[in-house]
Amino acid sequence: MITYKRFYFVLFFCLSFILGFAQDTNSRRKEANELLKQAGKSFLKLDTKKSLDFAQKALIIATKNSDDLIASKAYNLIGLNFEEFSDYQKAIEYYNKGLVLANKVNNDTVKGWLNNNLGNLYCYRKIDFNKGIQHYKEGLKYSIKHNDEYEIMFSKLNIGSAYFAVEDFSNGIQYFNEIKDYVDKNGDIESKISLNSNFGLYYNYLNNDKKAEEYYLKAVQFCEQNDIELIKSNASDVYHDISNFYYKIKDFEKAHYYLLKHDQLQDEIYNEDRLNEVKIGGMQIEHDEINRKIDQIEKEKEIQAEKLQANRVFVILLGIIFFILLLLLLSLIRNNKTKAKANIDLKEANIALLKAKEKAEEASQLKTQFISTISHELRTPLYGVVGITDIILDEHKELKNSPHLKSLKFSAKYLLSLVNDILKVYKIEENQVILEDMVFNVHDELIVIKDSLHFLAKKNNNQIFIECDDSIPNLLVGDKIRLSQIFINLLSNSLKFTYNGKIIVKAKTLQIVGTKYHIQFQVIDNGIGIAKENQNKVFEKFVQVYRKEDDYQGTGLGLTIVKKLVELFQGTIHLESEEGKGTTITFTLPLDSNISKVNAIINNLDIDVSVLKEYRILVVEDNKINQVVTKRLLENNNFKCDIVDNGYEALDLVDKIHFDAILMDINMPIINGFETSKLIREKGITTPIIAVTAFDKQDIEEKIIEAQIDEVIVKPFEGYKLFTTIKRLSK
Repeated sequence: MITYKRFYFVLFFCLSFILGFAQDTNSRRKEANELLKQAGKSFLKLDTKKSLDFAQKALIIATKNSDDLIASKAYNLIGLNFEEFSDYQKAIEYYNKGLVLANKVNNDTVKGWLNNNLGNLYCYRKIDFNKGIQHYKEGLKYSIKHNDEYEIMFSKLNIGSAYFAVEDFSNGIQYFNEIKDYVDKNGDIESKISLNSNFGLYYNYLNNDKKAEEYYLKAVQFCEQNDIELIKSNASDVYHDISNFYYKIKDFEKAHYYLLKHDQLQDEIYNEDRLNEVKIGGMQIEHDEINRKIDQIEKEKEIQAEKLQANRVFVILLGIIFFILLLLLLSLIRNNKTKAKANIDLKEANIALLKAKEKAEEASQLKTQFISTISHELRTPLYGVVGITDIILDEHKELKNSPHLKSLKFSAKYLLSLVNDILKVYKIEENQVILEDMVFNVHDELIVIKDSLHFLAKKNNNQIFIECDDSIPNLLVGDKIRLSQIFINLLSNSLKFTYNGKIIVKAKTLQIVGTKYHIQFQVIDNGIGIAKENQNKVFEKFVQVYRKEDDYQGTGLGLTIVKKLVELFQGTIHLESEEGKGTTITFTLPLDSNISKVNAIINNLDIDVSVLKEYRILVVEDNKINQVVTKRLLENNNFKCDIVDNGYEALDLVDKIHFDAILMDINMPIINGFETSKLIREKGITTPIIAVTAFDKQDIEEKIIEAQIDEVIVKPFEGYKLFTTIKRLSK
């Protein structure tokens, strides 16, 4: 017969854990914890009367203070005493009470103790081994959760012993093997007794008598060193096991010797006085439990009485509310007819609103279509202007430094940006215009702008002067095109309304924050000025300030765009003016001077657009000027180029010639670029198709995806962008 061994590791951990609460500022909790500590020490000595007395007093304090954690620990100790002296049902009852409270406060440590002690009871008392192992494994889960090696060790000792008790040695031995090294190095006497006796049991089962005797005698050696009363019950079990072992191998003298030691310990531990003490202590605890239940019932009765009184008040209030609701119902019925008529009127108004909404949506659609069409019609000739300017510069190198051509190209690019912003002013308001990072020199940009406005200045006999602070870095990072738009608008206004005068452009560093230079720009003129009552209106959309002569009217968008662009830069702008004396517009922009960022942008601009292999490109374009510009641009950069006027010609040609890329115009007669691209893809041709169009990419994005077009380049464009796109897609 196999003797099961239980381990009260929880109690030792409990004692050390309780000591941690000694500094608690709550005197009642400190008192209860001290009582639990004494109860634990008494239990180790098997002084059950004192142990139960201390635990009961701690439980009374915990109950009065609604301290569920202390109460759960007290129930754990009470259960241990009852289990040790054979009142198993009461032990289970108290363990479960403690477990309910431990779950309530969600204390993993106490839950681990109680689950392991329940496992001891079910297995050691041979009540239900499966249930006991289940409780042990639940306790092990909490030990692993908190990575407590000591607690894990004893949990595995318990589980292994339980498996051995039902002669499932294959499952049990793996738990002992996992902890053997830890027990040998760090285990206490109890763990060493249990581990060695279980290995003795295992080798006895394998009929390896030599190893079995070796481990049994190690266990006996540790039993002789023990001075803790509680662990004597384990020592008693060891004596019983080794007695059975010697009896099996027919060494009857030793078998009788250890059997006597077993009986002697049993009589010492489980004497009549201790059993009576447990019964008396149990009766007192039961009496207190009954009193607590009576108190609880009395409290519940008081609560029920209060609820009954509250219900009476509720019924009265309910009657009053019902009466009020009845009055309200009558009032609602009276007003129902009025509301019904109002609803009819409202439905009619809704119908009218829906019609107005449909008209507004139709108008919005027409506006979008108008903007898209105008954008296309303006970008197309601008592509010709920019392209032909580039051709002139390529073919006539002597004109490379011509200020007139530079002004022409600058003005064309500026006009493109201006057209985009004016036609899409609603997108600016919706923050859909995104600033780009470019590297530029403030003074150089101002000189270029001044030169581009030379003829406008000459018209009214004006002069432009530039004053640039030396503290401004040579290279800054920002959107120089948008900055140019701001200055073009401001200088154009000043030149239009100034005669025989001068316009001064100033730039100076206002403050430096990290790598950000907050630069203050001023455009100062001595023109006709703006009336005070109109100064707050000039930045509003479509506002035209009449300044004595009809010639001074404009679109009303110039300063609006300036203000919105300044805000995009996260800058500020304000105006000062006096009639007859002139106007000063001051704006401040934060521009980055981070040298790493400057170098990164410059390096990215240094793109090798040379063509190492010969690329053959098909250009599908109906506009003759654009054909000339695109062809010259490609051929000047060593691309071979074929041009067709419409989509059907393109479809015939792609069957005969392999092209590295197809440049597809979108807005063509007969068949547009979308339909042409679809038909090319239907042929199974995978040649990259690049839409070169004056339409905004955002307006045609869905159709681009549907037609399986690979990329979109909006006209006019920089040549290097086209070349790098072709090289990237043709790899």
